[in-house]
Amino acid sequence: MTNPFARVSRAAQPAVDQPLSPLPPAGHIFDLTRRLTPTDLDGDDCLRPDGIARHLHETGIEHLAGKHLLAENPHWTVRRTVVDIVEPIAYPAQLRLRRWCSGLASMWSSMRLRIDADNGGLVETEGFWVHLNPDTGNPARISDRYLQLMATTAAADPPAWRPWLRAPLPASIGERFPLRRTDFDPGGRVAATAYWAAIHEYTTGASDLTARPHRYVLESHKPVRTGEHIDVYTDRGRDGLTVWFAVDRDVRALAQLRRAP
Repeated sequence: MTNPFARVSRAAQPAVDQPLSPLPPAGHIFDLTRRLTPTDLDGDDCLRPDGIARHLHETGIEHLAGKHLLAENPHWTVRRTVVDIVEPIAYPAQLRLRRWCSGLASMWSSMRLRIDADNGGLVETEGFWVHLNPDTGNPARISDRYLQLMATTAAADPPAWRPWLRAPLPASIGERFPLRRTDFDPGGRVAATAYWAAIHEYTTGASDLTARPHRYVLESHKPVRTGEHIDVYTDRGRDGLTVWFAVDRDVRALAQLRRAP
C-alpha cells in the first residue's frame, strides 16, 4: 500500500536532529483525553519526563485494548524513545493524547504520541517499539490486524533499528543509582520509567537547555535485571548532556538531553 503521509528524506541531517513526523490528516489516529495530575509534576508544576513516559506507555496499552489488538500483541519493549518538549505542560491542564503509527515493519513499529494541553503546553514523542515472543524474548511477527490498521499512517519505507547515540562510556567513575522494587517490571527488568526518573534527576541542572524547546532521547541496549546495580555517568558536551546507565561498565542504556530540532 502506498502511503500519502511518507516523510520527506533528510539523509543529510543526523537522525537525532530530525524533526518528528507531523500529525497525519487522515488514517487511524487513537484519540483520548486525560486530566493532568499532581503526581507527575516537577518543581515548576510542569509535567516531568518520567510522567511523560508513563503517559506514553499507558496510552499504548489503551490504544491496543481499545482496538482489540492487545490479546494478539501483548508483549512489547521500547528500544528508543524521543521526547520533544515544545512548550512545557503546566498544572492544571486537560490533556489530549493522539497516537498513531509513523513507521511499520513486520516485527516493530514507530509510534508517535502528541500531547496537547488546553493551556498551551505541547509535547511530541516517538517510540521504537519491538514486538516480542513471550517465551523466547526475541522479536516476533506482529498480527495481521495490527499491521493493516497501522499501515494507514505509516511511512512508505519500513523503519530499521540503528542507534542514534554512540558516545563511548567516559573513563570517570560512575555514581551508583539506587533501585527500588517498584523500579522493576514483572519480568524482573528495570522499567523504562525508572530510567526516565534518573534522566530527570541528572538533567535538572541544565536550565540553559530546558529553558527553550528541548529533546530527550533514551535508547535501551540490554536489560538491567534484579540483583544488578546501575552506575550513572554524565558528560556535558557540545551536543548536550549525555547520560549513560552501566552495569560493571557495560552500557545498558544511553540518554541525551539536547536542543529540539
